[in-house]
Amino acid sequence: MEHPQDIKVNEDARLIPLWSIIAAVIAFTLIEYYFWVVLPEEHRHIPPLGLRIYLNLSWGLMAALYFLLIGYVSKDAPRRAMSARLWIILCFVMPGGIGAVMYFLLRQPLISRCPSCSTHVEGSFHFCPQCDYQLRASCGQCFASVHVTDLYCTRCGHDLANDQMPQRLRLLS
Repeated sequence: MEHPQDIKVNEDARLIPLWSIIAAVIAFTLIEYYFWVVLPEEHRHIPPLGLRIYLNLSWGLMAALYFLLIGYVSKDAPRRAMSARLWIILCFVMPGGIGAVMYFLLRQPLISRCPSCSTHVEGSFHFCPQCDYQLRASCGQCFASVHVTDLYCTRCGHDLANDQMPQRLRLLS
C-alpha cells in the first residue's frame, strides 16, 4: 500500500483538455449572468437572496461539470480503444448525465503496448498474448497480481519465494 505522502495528484485530472476548461468557465459565467442580470429583469417576483445564490451556484457548477466531463471522455475513450466521438455524442444527447454514467459503467480497461513486441494489450494482462513477455508480476499458483517485493500472495497465501524466477521476477531482470 502506498504511503499517504507518496500519493500524487490524480493522473486522470490531466486528461481534461484546455477547450473543455474554457467551455466550463464560459458556461459557468453565462449561468451566473442569467441568474443575476437577465432573470431579475424578466420577473417581477424575485426569489429570496439565499435561494438565488443556491440556484445560481448549483446550476453554474452543474453546467461547468458537464463540459469538464465531456472533455474527460474525449481524452479517456481513445486510451481505452473506444470511440471518442460516439461517447461524446452520447454524453451530449442523453439527459441528466446518463450518457456519462453509461460511459463509466461500460468503459474498457486501459490499453498499453508490450515492451517486447509493441502489441496492444489490456492493462490487466500478466503476459503478452503474442510473445509471452511477462507484463506484470504474478503469483505462481493463482496468477493474481503481486508486487515483486511481496513475500506471500494476497489472494491465496502462496509463498512467493518458492516460485521460479520466470513466473515472478522476470520483471526485475
